[in-house]
Amino acid sequence: MARVFFGCCRLATAMVLLLGFFSTNLAARDLRLATTTSTDNSGLLRAILPQFELQQGVRVQVISVGTGKALKLAENGDVDVVLVHDRQAEEAFVAAGHGVNRRDVMYNDFVVVGPGSDPAALRGGREVLDAFRQIAARQARFVSRGDDSGTERMERSYWQQLGIVTRGAPWYVSAGLGMGEVLTMAGEMQAYTLTDRATFASYKTRTGLAILVQGDPRMFNPYGIIAVNPKKYPEINFAGAMALIEWLSSPAGRSAIRSFRPNGEQLFFVTPAR
Repeated sequence: MARVFFGCCRLATAMVLLLGFFSTNLAARDLRLATTTSTDNSGLLRAILPQFELQQGVRVQVISVGTGKALKLAENGDVDVVLVHDRQAEEAFVAAGHGVNRRDVMYNDFVVVGPGSDPAALRGGREVLDAFRQIAARQARFVSRGDDSGTERMERSYWQQLGIVTRGAPWYVSAGLGMGEVLTMAGEMQAYTLTDRATFASYKTRTGLAILVQGDPRMFNPYGIIAVNPKKYPEINFAGAMALIEWLSSPAGRSAIRSFRPNGEQLFFVTPAR
């Protein structure tokens, strides 16, 4: 009886160790992707990543934050790869040695949206600086991301070009929230905001807002993907990061992005291959 008991114990211990081994290795295969709320809120990643996961046998953990926070997570080695939209910050990130193998992936554009009443009379405009100037002049309510995202950085650049100080202005609200939440907030407050077209397409029926200004080349919105530098953080899943970069650059990945057309509208366009 004792032999059977100890034999069972040894078997149970071996099973626990074996399960722990497989669990550890499964976790090690996970790929941590820090990305913008726009790629997440739009539904793009939910639509295309399962194809990559199935092909590679890997699970992608998506951390959806603003571009600034995404790059900070990567700088600290807390993620393996980043997909963001602030070209200047991306190039600085690589130049500082935090990331490698940056690739252009896709692009869309920003738009200025607002309530149907349009108190700043922006409807039909094509110049984003004119629109922002009118919003400030009429002190029309404006909701900013306020989260150091690529969207907020672009918005700040417009105010700076105009020499308009928004801090403390009674009409200006800094929310500190993601794009979807800011669109919801702007709808409730009947306010204007700057948004990427893809997230707005996913939220417009919930907000009652409309696109009022679009088509300005200043509102071009490109996305890049960067692997965290394995020389700085050898423990990261660099192989998985490169697999995702290669897949998004491949015919299969590019086709997946092109095929993402909720309600028949193409929201992201692949960057032309070089």
